[in-house]
Amino acid sequence: MASYAVVETGGKQYLVAKGDTLLVDRLSEAKEGDKVELRPVAFRDKQMVLGDDLAKAKVEAKVIGHERGPKLRIFKYRPKKGYRRRAGHRSELTRLEVTELKLLQRKPAGSGTKSATKKSSPKKKPAAKKEKKDGS
Repeated sequence: MASYAVVETGGKQYLVAKGDTLLVDRLSEAKEGDKVELRPVAFRDKQMVLGDDLAKAKVEAKVIGHERGPKLRIFKYRPKKGYRRRAGHRSELTRLEVTELKLLQRKPAGSGTKSATKKSSPKKKPAAKKEKKDGS
């Protein structure tokens, strides 16, 4: 069985496999030819990986280019009322090609949250300042 993953970008989820191309909402910080890492929501290789084990999953994609979607024309009309509104819209999109899809043996360094077993050092209270007594 070929491996695949469900990744999330731009608030949407996509089912991808190695070599797939997908059109996502514009990734403004990525330039053409850059590699971007996508956040996996689910991963399937030999077994299904979900939850905390997803930190081991790695999905990389290459930015092929930035595009604009088709022009959408919006026209509102109320008969016999003289009400007409016209608007348009073109989405800014980025085309990605999935280059790498693999499950690592262990979590990469620096990923995850702070360990619950580590004890934080107690905060020191600032020393109370003595006020000068003035005889006036």
